[in-house]
Amino acid sequence: MQNYELNNSENLLPQPPIKKDILPSDLLPPSPNNPPWNSATAFAVWFASVLLIAFVPAVLVVPYIILNRQNSLDSFQSDPMVILLSIIGTIPAHILTLVLGWAVVTHFNKYSFRDVLGWSNAGFAWWHHLVILGGFFVVASAVNYFLPAQENELTRILRSSRTVVYFVAFMATFTAPLVEEVIYRGILYSAIQRSIGVGWAVVIVTALFAGVHFWQYWGSPSTIILICLLSLILTLIRVRTNNLLPCVILHTVFNGLQSLSLIFFEDLSLEPKIEALFQLFN
Repeated sequence: MQNYELNNSENLLPQPPIKKDILPSDLLPPSPNNPPWNSATAFAVWFASVLLIAFVPAVLVVPYIILNRQNSLDSFQSDPMVILLSIIGTIPAHILTLVLGWAVVTHFNKYSFRDVLGWSNAGFAWWHHLVILGGFFVVASAVNYFLPAQENELTRILRSSRTVVYFVAFMATFTAPLVEEVIYRGILYSAIQRSIGVGWAVVIVTALFAGVHFWQYWGSPSTIILICLLSLILTLIRVRTNNLLPCVILHTVFNGLQSLSLIFFEDLSLEPKIEALFQLFN
């Protein structure tokens, strides 16, 4: 009887809450396919990256417009200095985006940035990159044969001045590939594939990456098709390797080749970007 009362009194003591929502992934260390953030956070980071690209350049552009307010608003749209300041302003936007990505990936230095995103070749050799690039150029050549590239927003930007060309080439090679891969194939893909599966993650990430580039290539269907193809290839590499590094390398090499075409082909601003790229191999 005494034991019964003792046991019964223990049951009356406050008991720690039982966690019923613990998932197997919560018991594993953070990794590229088990990130320490959820899909809501991933989409918030993506949305913030879009806002940074949209508004940070305005910090440079707006003062220039105010100082030259005697000019018409329409003239500013084609003003080479406005275009140049917008491109220069994209670089700090990329840096801020990368800092935001680092904070989310590492939980403010709690985890390793490299380990969580996957900073290994994962058996993806250098010749794999060459084969994929070669195949992409073949497909691009076929697409441009049936759908010749048309002038788009990016070609109009490049035509504004050679200084703009140099800054675009720098940004496309040294900041854009890393930042975009961290956001899309790193933060977004990692969270979505854990939440709703690899298939939907590939579709969503491919569509979002291509979608934010539509304004640059609007008016040129062939270029839009190719940017969708590039996005799909990069996302499938992330699926295959479970690492972000191969995506960063391929994206950097691809953009670097385009940057070479921007710098060394003087009439590039008058020609579709992909056509000048092919001249490098002919």
